[in-house]
Amino acid sequence: MPTPLARILIVDDEPAIRTVLSAQLRRNYDVAAVANGAEAISKLHADRFDLVLTDMRMPNVDGLELLGYVRQHFPEVPVIVLTAHGTVDSAVEAIKLGAHDFITKPFDERELAQVIAKAMGHARAARQAVHADAQGRFEIIGRTPGMKQVFSLIEKVADSPTTVLIQGESGTGKELVARALHEQSGRADKPFIQVNCGAIPENLFESELFGYERGAFTGAVTSKPGRFELADGGSMMLDEVRELPRDMQVKLLRVLQEGTFERVGGLDLKSVDVRVVAATNVDLAQEVSDERFREDLYYRLNVILIQIPPLRERLDDIPLLVEHFLRKFNERLGRSIRGVGPEGLAALMAHAWPGNVRELENVIERAVLLAEGDEIGISELSHVGGAAQMGSESATIVSDFEELDLKEYVRMHTVQIERARIQRALEAEDGNVTRAAKRLGISRKSLQIKMKEYGLRDPAP
Repeated sequence: MPTPLARILIVDDEPAIRTVLSAQLRRNYDVAAVANGAEAISKLHADRFDLVLTDMRMPNVDGLELLGYVRQHFPEVPVIVLTAHGTVDSAVEAIKLGAHDFITKPFDERELAQVIAKAMGHARAARQAVHADAQGRFEIIGRTPGMKQVFSLIEKVADSPTTVLIQGESGTGKELVARALHEQSGRADKPFIQVNCGAIPENLFESELFGYERGAFTGAVTSKPGRFELADGGSMMLDEVRELPRDMQVKLLRVLQEGTFERVGGLDLKSVDVRVVAATNVDLAQEVSDERFREDLYYRLNVILIQIPPLRERLDDIPLLVEHFLRKFNERLGRSIRGVGPEGLAALMAHAWPGNVRELENVIERAVLLAEGDEIGISELSHVGGAAQMGSESATIVSDFEELDLKEYVRMHTVQIERARIQRALEAEDGNVTRAAKRLGISRKSLQIKMKEYGLRDPAP
């Protein structure tokens, strides 16, 4: 889908100026032109604009008054003022009041183009900065307490050589965190090498990680560097690290401790400087207890632990993620879906999300593809568990949505939705907290905390 042109509103009481400006700017922008400030205000409320180009002296509402109105009601829209040579002092006053820049008449076409492009760039950067701060950090969507803790740890440890262990269920975004650690470090201009330990056949692990020399085995007609050599100076993510065979765990431990290894079939000791970030979707400490993972390697990997919360424990992030995925798939699929309706949102908030953010992404992609109107409704989400569960519950709370924006809706109803899910789980398990916690996919302690928070009595153990 082609990117829409930026929109400029021209405001000038001289028809000739409006005509000339419109002709020049229509080559690169979508342009509208009005004769005075009052018309401009009406136009701004009726349509979306990315920049206002206004004359200073106009009847009724002049340029300064229009500037003040735009700054108050449309602060994200930059204003450029047009002024005659004799009124430069007024233009300087406009700059002090918040105008981005001014152009003197008669204006130079190239100068005008440069000033507009600069103003557009500044406004775009400001919008992106505000949006990024509101949505999350490090290109990771989230602003719930659990995600803020993840961001804080990334910020604190990114620029150190310390090994990091990322734990989180499948689909929670472990790779995003690993990439953020790399990109926020002094190694950002060096390689980031990702190794999926669960996808490498056991007999190929050593040659994949450490490389091999010519003649090391049948078919080794040339020497080949391994992943550690390729990552030298940078970072390596060992995803699904629990899948490492026991003998490879010993070799990995040596690299972490000494920074050295040999290629398969080689005699020379090679040294590398690689920051290792390991990731797992299981409790690695339990793997150690069950003697499926070496204890010494576990402690070497688990210097800093970053635990990514599952989506069911960060429900307030769902609207942010939905908005992000809608933008992504609108662009990819050539659609213009403007949002998810209140019943659909209620279903998304009620779902347990065993596949976490990856599952939500797939759900939104499917819904964008199948949506018949410009809004995703409950029918496009019928395969989501929460859609079937909501029933009259959603009907009770959705009616309130008409008077609320999305954020307010989420703030008011997240508690009711989560409380209802907990009640259903407890009823299904005859009040057994341990089994209900397992059904919900959270720990018994977490469930007890939630029960206390929501005024649900904890049955006697």
